[in-house]
Amino acid sequence: MERYRHYGTSYTSSPGAAHVEEIHAEEEEEVEEVMYTEEEVEPLLEDETQPLVQETEGKTVPVESKNGKRTEGGGGGDAGGGPKYSVFTWFVVLGLLGVWSSVAVVYFDIVDYDTVIGKLTAYDTDGDGDFDVEDAKVLLGLKEAKRLHVGDTPERQTAAVPLPPPAEDFVPDDPQESISPYGDEANTIDTTGVLLAEPQTEESAGESAEYLTSSKLTQEAELVVEAEKQPEAADVDPQSETPKQTEAEGTSEKQAEDKLKEKAKKKKPKLLNKFDKTIKAEIDAAEKLRKKGKPDEALKAFERLVQQYPQSPRARYGKAQAEDDMAEKLRSNDMLQRAINTYREAAELPDVTSDLLRATLKRRAERQQFLGRMRGSLATLERLVQLFPEDIGLKNDLGVAHLLLGDNKGAKKIYEEVLGVAPDNGFAKVHYGFILKSENKIAESIPYLKEGLESGEPGTDDGRFYFHLGDALQRVGDNSAYDWYELGHKRGHFASLWQRSLYNVNGLKAQPWWTAKETGYTDLVKVLERNWKTIRDEALAVLDQNTGHFVPEEENLREKGDWGQYTLWQQGRKVGNACQGVPKTCALLERFPEATGCKRGQIKFSVMQPGTHVWPHTGPTNCRLRMHLGLVIPKRGCKIRCTNETREWEEGKVLIFDDSFEHEVWQEAESYRLIFIVDVWHPELTQHQRQTLSPI
Repeated sequence: MERYRHYGTSYTSSPGAAHVEEIHAEEEEEVEEVMYTEEEVEPLLEDETQPLVQETEGKTVPVESKNGKRTEGGGGGDAGGGPKYSVFTWFVVLGLLGVWSSVAVVYFDIVDYDTVIGKLTAYDTDGDGDFDVEDAKVLLGLKEAKRLHVGDTPERQTAAVPLPPPAEDFVPDDPQESISPYGDEANTIDTTGVLLAEPQTEESAGESAEYLTSSKLTQEAELVVEAEKQPEAADVDPQSETPKQTEAEGTSEKQAEDKLKEKAKKKKPKLLNKFDKTIKAEIDAAEKLRKKGKPDEALKAFERLVQQYPQSPRARYGKAQAEDDMAEKLRSNDMLQRAINTYREAAELPDVTSDLLRATLKRRAERQQFLGRMRGSLATLERLVQLFPEDIGLKNDLGVAHLLLGDNKGAKKIYEEVLGVAPDNGFAKVHYGFILKSENKIAESIPYLKEGLESGEPGTDDGRFYFHLGDALQRVGDNSAYDWYELGHKRGHFASLWQRSLYNVNGLKAQPWWTAKETGYTDLVKVLERNWKTIRDEALAVLDQNTGHFVPEEENLREKGDWGQYTLWQQGRKVGNACQGVPKTCALLERFPEATGCKRGQIKFSVMQPGTHVWPHTGPTNCRLRMHLGLVIPKRGCKIRCTNETREWEEGKVLIFDDSFEHEVWQEAESYRLIFIVDVWHPELTQHQRQTLSPI
């Protein structure tokens, strides 16, 4: 079984441009707004102005003063000041801007192009060292310039390494964007629990803000700033900048403030501690490389940061994320283990923020599960729950970890605790119902499974829960089971109402009953039918003559009666020394790899005693077909239904059906029924698929 499974890499775009403008706005607020006088500016720009003006038209153009009057800068220009060079002039602006977004400014606003040319001498109006959109707005008269006193510099940390230019689609410090979704998660039939999408949890303001600063006043101010960045924080009129008052609500100013503070609590995670904020520019530069799909370059950048700032939790977390991305790129378990170790290192550093600690340990637990380190994942989640005992989502994840270890008892205890404090939690309900059903508490499981699915909460819309709810309803005689099966089909979990297997290959021919010719396995069918008596005699020889039983069936599919089996091959491998008791039968089958090599099937004898009923059920996968060879068949009372067609066995004859479709068995004869079951690969599977599909 390939341990490193493939997982998808879909990335979501983010409103980067808006975020970058917010960053610029914050930086500009820190700069003291002082204007140079014309006498101070002219000597500084004298060398640049004249060549630029001469290069453009060979003369000085009119300049518009603050009071709106036009003055001549020299030369014999047009006294009217009308625009003469609009097209050529604007392309000069475009050349400096390097962006086409400025076309919209000209298209929707009437611009005096001569005035623009006259202002190109002051091309860096905001003192940031380059000519950008903000400078263009000043040049076009759409914004007043902000300047520093000579010798002043902005109060911000200088990067130790050169930074790339800001990208409009880059939003730093959002851990959710880096999380790659799982793909082919299941390698075996999961009879105890399933990994599901994580429920989104809301964090309290105290947890997410306590590390920001020791000043409570500053904390509250930053909460408000974060809320103001969120467009949904308050319904604000852009003209008046006050909350709108609707007829229905009549929201007061006080209510609007309360709403603003409430929204502030729901801000994005804070991943930077006080020290990390001083190196934020360097962290963002490395993070930009990672989010641009350059994990190798990002890893080198974060490794340099960790070496330079070993006490930085955010730099260490970024290194772990880059290693995580590299593991995906290289499909390397070793690299992924490195990431798991680095996540631990980040969580153990002093002064790690609560949000970063949560994100780090949660991601570590996920990757441990991905590698099959279930006990390690359980330990990580237990620590998380200790650190954040009020987080219901983390407790739910801990319950899943117990299920993945086969510890239903531990999982049940966790979900009982969750439902004790959050009785309407849908995620806990479906898992608790699943556990009850595994304990054969069929009736008790139904309301939990049903209410959990009806909640629509993340992690509940999973085919396995539709499967088990329908099965439970069928067992109590409730025909609404098929309504849930149909809903599961509509939501893409089942191939059809009847075909409800969960581990499938798309596109395979789907029909309940097959003929030998349709399968292409006519040689195997002929060998089985010609040698059925030999196979029967060996089966009777290993059958317990005192009880007439094999090993009891353990799949919990019987409503009543006795049903036993004697397995020769399981998941494409011989089972122990089973073939020693039936050597001729095994020798016959060795010639047919479509059966002995079927990793998603079994080869076994099946004996069913009178008075047995097998519930309607479906097999786990559509990748196999099931052959039944009749060995000892009573004359009346034994039958099998697949979908809406019922058939009976015959001694020496093979029945072939697709057990991914619903089927049901009755044994109402006066003596036992003995058959030989041989699973074979679905004939449409390629050789590559047969070799690479995971066992079931």
